[in-house]
Amino acid sequence: MPETQTLILEHQKIEQKINRIAYQIYEDNYDQEKIIMAGIASNGFLLAQLLKEKIESISPIKITLEELRIDKKNPINSQIELNISEEEIENQIVIVVDGVLNSGRTMMYGLQHFMKKPLQKLAIAVLLDRSHKRFPVHADYVGTSLATTLQEHIEVSSEKKKYTAHLV
Repeated sequence: MPETQTLILEHQKIEQKINRIAYQIYEDNYDQEKIIMAGIASNGFLLAQLLKEKIESISPIKITLEELRIDKKNPINSQIELNISEEEIENQIVIVVDGVLNSGRTMMYGLQHFMKKPLQKLAIAVLLDRSHKRFPVHADYVGTSLATTLQEHIEVSSEKKKYTAHLV
């Protein structure tokens, strides 16, 4: 049986969501000189790059962009890879970014690296929140909340910098 896909967000809508999230981040941090943004590989990092570009185009805030690498299928046993030291994040504002927040498991384990030193603030930004919470993770910045079944899968894809999100 062929796999069917339902378009959830087309490129223009995703751009609108990114713009809105960027403005929300700026409004919440207008008095800051810099923010550390860590995107969970790979879609989270792509979203973080787009947010960085937008925030820097609308504000004087400088964004330090990092890629957080974690095994999404087995995050509990995964070694978190991040190129920023614990000392560099101390007393900073950190925003962890992912494309889709599902159960919160990957995000929960990904946040561990940032809990080793005191932070000024830790926030989460996602393009899509599926609201299947099994872990106490809440996104501070959400593009769209979407009710889906656990069996459904969401794919965010990019072709020539044109982003789309599909329900599979």
